Amino acid sequence: MTINNKNIDNVFYIFVTAHLIFWTLIPSLTNHNLPLDTIEALAWGSNLDWGFNKHPPMSAFVLEIFFQIFGSQDWIYYLLSQIFVIISFYYVLKFSNEIFNNKLLGLISVLLIEAIYFYNFTTPEFNVNVCQLPFWSITVYYSWKIYNSKEIKFLDCFLVGLFAAFGFLSKYLFLYLLVSIDLLFIYLIFLTKERKFDFKYLITLEVFFVVLVPHLIWLNNNEFITITYGLARTGLEQSSFIDHIKFPIIFLLKQVGILIPFLILSWLLVKKIKLNLKLEDKKLLFLLAINILPIVLMFLTSLVTGSKIRTMWMTPFYLFFGTLTVYLFQAQINLKKLKPFMVGFIFFFFLSPVLYAYVSISKDDKRTDYPGKEIAVKTQYAWDQQFNSKINVVLGDEWSAGNLSYHLKSRPVWDGFVEREKLDQLKDYMCLDNVCVGSR
Repeated sequence: MTINNKNIDNVFYIFVTAHLIFWTLIPSLTNHNLPLDTIEALAWGSNLDWGFNKHPPMSAFVLEIFFQIFGSQDWIYYLLSQIFVIISFYYVLKFSNEIFNNKLLGLISVLLIEAIYFYNFTTPEFNVNVCQLPFWSITVYYSWKIYNSKEIKFLDCFLVGLFAAFGFLSKYLFLYLLVSIDLLFIYLIFLTKERKFDFKYLITLEVFFVVLVPHLIWLNNNEFITITYGLARTGLEQSSFIDHIKFPIIFLLKQVGILIPFLILSWLLVKKIKLNLKLEDKKLLFLLAINILPIVLMFLTSLVTGSKIRTMWMTPFYLFFGTLTVYLFQAQINLKKLKPFMVGFIFFFFLSPVLYAYVSISKDDKRTDYPGKEIAVKTQYAWDQQFNSKINVVLGDEWSAGNLSYHLKSRPVWDGFVEREKLDQLKDYMCLDNVCVGSR
């Protein structure tokens, strides 16, 4: 069959539809409860604010919108994760098509990243990492439009600022991408002087900070609690001299481990390694800036501070690795002999959901095995025996109390941890283990 653009488009739509169906259906059927991070963000969403003790507000905001529409149906939140993944795949494809001016190479760039752990096995858990994905890919795409255009357009600058802010409001580590893109433009404008400074560039900063203003005010009013939490997660305060060596090495080894399926799939595509790097190549320079530079900055963070970089923090960093790989080796890719690559792709495509289903079914001590619905039913029954009012407040940690907030039909607001003064403000309340429910 002749390969044409219509066939390639159809393959992409079949691929993303299959991805969406598999990764929505399998966790919906094999998990008894939503994952930890999803429940946690749903708890925050029940009492929306411009930030929370661990993260900025975007993931909670998105989840609350879906809860208001669909309620406590677990499969909806697995679907939400896949919608975010597929949007990011779509913009990776759009970007790759513009880089190569070849739809087949663009498709291959997307198929390659399906072999990366972050874009399959971990995606059922909607959290701040998954929440970043579409904003990361859209920010890169419109940054490329600015980078590649002779005339800077207001809309492109506006969209970069807007989606960069959304990404930052998902997770602060989004800053690594933004710094990398800024460094590229600084290099071209002030060092090599290949580009002239355009005041439209400032639109991106203006939009970015205007969108962030409410969160920055919240952050200041809450003693920068999310930043404190993030620093605590790195183990920075307890770091020793050896940590400046140990943690960067561990970081690099983990990245290689994560990329093994991707590298195998790339090898099936390109069996002859021959590089001809030209840094004056505009496209290559941009690809290195969005792919390699953020990882280098993360490595330097660990090296300089001795901080521990957690594996899942790297979730969005590899979205364009397929594009970079295809660009570097496109001369060695025989588009008429893609059968080994497609066989490898299909193997990894089905392997990941099968492994997920096996782990989910075979192990019964995971968070997704928590009897959240059953506990909510028992809590409601015990409440109804004592009070005539409706449960509209739940206190406790985000997991236990968050499950009650999610599963109880009245959708009580999660109001933080159990404190005596909070209980005194309730008209009726009842405590079970480390969780209290009540009405105002």
